[in-house]
Amino acid sequence: MDPAARGGGHSIAEEAARLWADFPVRVDWAAVAAQCASLWAHARALVLVPAVRLLVFLSLAMTVMILLEKLFVCAVCLAVRAFRLGPHRRYRWEPITAAGSNGAAAGDDEESGGGGHGEAKYPMVLVQIPMYNEREVYKLSIGAACALEWPTERFVIQVLDDSTDPVVKDLVEMECQRWKSKGVNIKYEVRGNRKGYKAGALKEGLKHDYVKDCEYIAMFDADFQPESDFLLRTIPFLVHNPEIALVQTRWKFVNSDECLLTRFQEMSLDYHFKYEQEAGSSVYSFFGFNGTAGVWRISAIDDAGGWKDRTTVEDMDLAVRAMLQGWKFVYVGDIKVKSELPSTFKAYRFQQHRWSCGPANLFKKMMVEILENKKVSLWSKIHLWYDFFFVGKVAAHTVTFIYYCFAIPVSVLLPEIQIPLWGVVYVPTAITLLKALGTPSSFHLVILWVLFENVMSLHRIKAAISGLLDAGGRVNEWVVTEKLGDTNKAKPGTNGSDAVKVIDVKLTEPLIPKLVKRRARFWERYHCSELFVGTCILMCGFYDLLLAKKGYYIFLFLQGTAFLVAGFGYVGTLPPCTA
Repeated sequence: MDPAARGGGHSIAEEAARLWADFPVRVDWAAVAAQCASLWAHARALVLVPAVRLLVFLSLAMTVMILLEKLFVCAVCLAVRAFRLGPHRRYRWEPITAAGSNGAAAGDDEESGGGGHGEAKYPMVLVQIPMYNEREVYKLSIGAACALEWPTERFVIQVLDDSTDPVVKDLVEMECQRWKSKGVNIKYEVRGNRKGYKAGALKEGLKHDYVKDCEYIAMFDADFQPESDFLLRTIPFLVHNPEIALVQTRWKFVNSDECLLTRFQEMSLDYHFKYEQEAGSSVYSFFGFNGTAGVWRISAIDDAGGWKDRTTVEDMDLAVRAMLQGWKFVYVGDIKVKSELPSTFKAYRFQQHRWSCGPANLFKKMMVEILENKKVSLWSKIHLWYDFFFVGKVAAHTVTFIYYCFAIPVSVLLPEIQIPLWGVVYVPTAITLLKALGTPSSFHLVILWVLFENVMSLHRIKAAISGLLDAGGRVNEWVVTEKLGDTNKAKPGTNGSDAVKVIDVKLTEPLIPKLVKRRARFWERYHCSELFVGTCILMCGFYDLLLAKKGYYIFLFLQGTAFLVAGFGYVGTLPPCTA
């Protein structure tokens, strides 16, 4: 080979070096680094620090707003209990029947000719149970509804089955036929599509001819089991107070001790029912309908425009429209209806997305209508616009994540940002203690509960923002909350001839052929958003411990670890095997 060819590489390199040496411009890397540092300092001073300072200011302002709202709610509830201003004192309530079973009540009426407490005084009641592939719980809800103490001829049970699984549909229909053969007035209703989801099913259910004779509707989701005297204790409020549209009762959770996830949910929901619902009922005669365990006046539903499926919170939508028509709501906390909490993290995340996105989307759709309404007082409109929607449905979700999971961690990287001690310690502690009053028995879990609520704020703020902007494909997404059924935990020898075991129910057949099981990818097995946020918070904690010395590192380590625990899926129970 030609020596010149062999040395071609060296010749090219030498030529490049010679050209670079002859190039008139020299790069001073030290000067470049200094220039970049100067640009970063200017951007930090002009953009980053003011932006974070603004976020801290807004977060502190919303935190104070939340504290004032919690103080007001607790003060109202304490006053109600101290002066015994419960619903039975504020509204007229008289029993419709003295005692006895359905048959006794009907017999008394026949003998008395409709006098006294006979059947003639019983209004016609419709009991609605919407269902969707509820294999685990359908027997519980239907059985509880059929056991309600009310004259058989004066109420009708309507099972609205939207199931897509033909096996489940057959099981539910057979259960309805079984109770019908026992003399229960029960109707099994299906429709050709799932348009409008639950709202569509409830709206379609009201179109049947037999509903025209009904005055009131008692609504129960598929996992709710009312006590037998439910109608006897709720209907009198509606009968004797024509201005009342809704009687809402409290939820009681049958699986609250199943795991930490269900304990945390119980703490949040107990505060909601014991304090928020009670305060709204006592001061404003309004609160958000919970979609189940309540009794509506049918004329109020019609007056409000009926069921609408424009959001995933059709229950809250109806409640707000009824309130704007001047109707009153009453909450009766001493009536409890058993229900089930989602025990898997996946099911809980879907539920919280619907509960956060739907109200924000409804607020966007109705904010102008609320302000322009002429039928309610200014005080009621301020409560609905500011307290119910803005503080309760938007600010609460926004400030939790932005403040505790972003502003505080980022502030350790910026010495210019100083958060007052009251905003970091005193006010958040006061809010936490006030909310913990709902479940005193779980007070020892308060720290873990707060950390978990901050983790969930990541999903709630995303859902709230998508609802406000009406953006994204999940705004109107409806995912039915997975239920495992209380019968999974039933002990042998339980009372009741109709008690069933889940084991005797066949597994449902898939609607499409079963695909070959593949190995789940990393981003499918774990929750990457939680892992990312948790890692960032932990890094900020180490920076604070080693360099910033602001003293936030204990909180940051705990919060970051909570995100990682959720990210790796160590929250709640394991989902049932589907393989």
